[in-house]
Amino acid sequence: MSLYELHARPSLDRPVLVVGMEGWIDAGLGAATAMATLLGAVNTEPVATFDVDTLLDHRARRPIVRIVDGVNTGLRWPEIQLRGGHDADGHDLLLLLGPEPDHQWRAFTAAVGELATSFGVGLVIGLGAFPAPVPHTRPARLASTATTSELAHRVGFLPGALDVPAGVQAALERGFAELGIPAVGLWARVPHYAAAMPYPEASAVLLEGLTSVAGITTDTGDLRRAAEASRQHLDELIANSEEHIALVRQLETQVDADVPSGDEIAAEVERFLRGQGPGT
Repeated sequence: MSLYELHARPSLDRPVLVVGMEGWIDAGLGAATAMATLLGAVNTEPVATFDVDTLLDHRARRPIVRIVDGVNTGLRWPEIQLRGGHDADGHDLLLLLGPEPDHQWRAFTAAVGELATSFGVGLVIGLGAFPAPVPHTRPARLASTATTSELAHRVGFLPGALDVPAGVQAALERGFAELGIPAVGLWARVPHYAAAMPYPEASAVLLEGLTSVAGITTDTGDLRRAAEASRQHLDELIANSEEHIALVRQLETQVDADVPSGDEIAAEVERFLRGQGPGT
């Protein structure tokens, strides 16, 4: 039994597949906001929908019931979609969006790989954001995970070995590697003290990374303006505490010297995940 239903087969020439699924680590809502911005900037149509009754635990991700004057008028169920379209410059792309599956990751990975192969996907890019020992007073930077060393070096990566809990994006990345489809995960580094609030600079740098790696263009002007407002807000909050000022100065020194280690990154990620509660 197939995990997806195919709705359309648009004419696409070696499209870029962008993966931005909800429910996994996304500090500052960096990936979610980037994906929403991208979705609003390009014309797309539904290509395939996945069987959420099989893939999702509805007790963990409950549908929304619409009640009007006491009458149950229907349920809005979560969706996992593959959408296809073109950016403003005519580049073909596919977007995989929706909640991260709770079940059958291997089968889901195989199904997405089957679709990617059938559409001739030439490159896969995943979006994410993680909390890191970095200050808000420095430009947000990207790190990458990738299926090849060449791809990792194009974006930058955290040197050494790093063991952290995986999201489905990691499973997809490995699946694409086995299919011979190049895949790279773009990860924005978000100040750990700002990870629980919207951090628009992370979204802007993710979309700019998407342009740099794949040529997919999106206007980030609004995000950059929001990022400046966010920085000013954080400046005001931190100015009231000598302890916080000292912390930011220490982080600035570390980042300027390129000091943060993989162990420090892993520790911040694990602290963030503990704060998200069960199911993450």
